[in-house]
Amino acid sequence: PDKFEENPPPLFIPQRYCKRDTQRERGQTMATVKFSLSLVSLSPPPATSLIPNAARAFNSTPSSPVKAAVKSRFMGKCLRAKPMMIIHRASPSGGGITCSAASSSPATLPSALLFDCDGVLVDTEKDGHRISFNDTFKERELGVTWDVDLYGELLKIGGGKERMTAYFNKVGWPEKAPKDEAERKVFIAGLHKQKTELFMVLIEKKLLPLRPGVAKLVDQALTNGVKVAVCSTSNEKAVSAIVSCLLGPERAEKIKIFAGDVVPKKKPDPAIYNLAAETLGVDPSKCVVVEDSAIGLAAAKAAGMTCIVTKSGYTADEDFENADAVFDCIGDPPEERFDLAFCGSLLQKQFVS
Repeated sequence: PDKFEENPPPLFIPQRYCKRDTQRERGQTMATVKFSLSLVSLSPPPATSLIPNAARAFNSTPSSPVKAAVKSRFMGKCLRAKPMMIIHRASPSGGGITCSAASSSPATLPSALLFDCDGVLVDTEKDGHRISFNDTFKERELGVTWDVDLYGELLKIGGGKERMTAYFNKVGWPEKAPKDEAERKVFIAGLHKQKTELFMVLIEKKLLPLRPGVAKLVDQALTNGVKVAVCSTSNEKAVSAIVSCLLGPERAEKIKIFAGDVVPKKKPDPAIYNLAAETLGVDPSKCVVVEDSAIGLAAAKAAGMTCIVTKSGYTADEDFENADAVFDCIGDPPEERFDLAFCGSLLQKQFVS
């Protein structure tokens, strides 16, 4: 973008960072909130059809006024239980739960399945991008270190170049940085290029694995003729490296990538998802997006798309009130959380007041 600082989101940086505290980084591990499903029986005799619930569930008794339309809640939104959802417990111990559409419902699949990259395909932020930024700062002798908490705050800004620009505008630019605004853009671009090269080394060495269930869901989509794309604010080379190295070249050939500066405005602006729908030739209302952050969710919903959130280490406590469903991950059997049929079922839901 021409102006990295245009309409930046509010950025809170604790005073200790403004004083350029370069204390040793804390090895803090961010907690991931696991999504749990409350199960309710829909009929007196033993039943196999159960409704998944992201917030709370209530029974529909014979005397209930909602007998004909049992409701479940996904993050505060009521939807009719048609098509019904089936929850399969993957093991006797109840360790895994899978959400999928009931077999009695007509098969409905998305026209396209759109994935965010960082935090969705791979949990890259804390031990990938952050480390690469810090190594770049160290090699350039800038006297800057982003610890775990600070980087979590900076992630509210989409895009690495925009992130660095907002940070330096807030705390002050390094002594080695140029004074002229145009030269600063070149300086930031150089830092970001170096950071991307360091990050790609981590990916090529496969030091950061795919998140559970990603390859499974991609395969289900490709097998069923659903278009697959990755829509990210990250550098296109970094995203391509993740897709090619971790999903494999055979899958990568079938996956369209929209990343980096391909659009003038980054998430939470919907531009990246609007471009994806237009390029793929699909109706936005028939697209399902998998995101992990509040800014990604906002972008998907602004584009008129259905959005499932799979929380990541940095986003576990963010507000996902507007999400169509929220999980801790996609999951592989026997710990599978949802599948392609569940994605399609969300397109059929009917909201009621």
